[in-house]
Amino acid sequence: MAKTITIRLSDEEYEKIQTSAQNEHRPISNFITHSVLKDIETSYSVDPVEMSQIKSDKKLQEKLKKGHNDAKKMKGKLIG
Repeated sequence: MAKTITIRLSDEEYEKIQTSAQNEHRPISNFITHSVLKDIETSYSVDPVEMSQIKSDKKLQEKLKKGHNDAKKMKGKLIG
């Protein structure tokens, strides 16, 4: 089921978003949704080539497993 949200924008932010949405012939809500989802995908996803390289690197895989196990055991220091 679709959800409705409310966001607060400055006049300048609204104008930038409205202009960009018009340039792409999209309603503002669709432009915002598309832009946010695209950003999430590019920021938080690994592309298939990079994932293939990660999976083929045995030393890296061992280090990742060790780090994962250490984190589960709360072993190590949190550096912030």
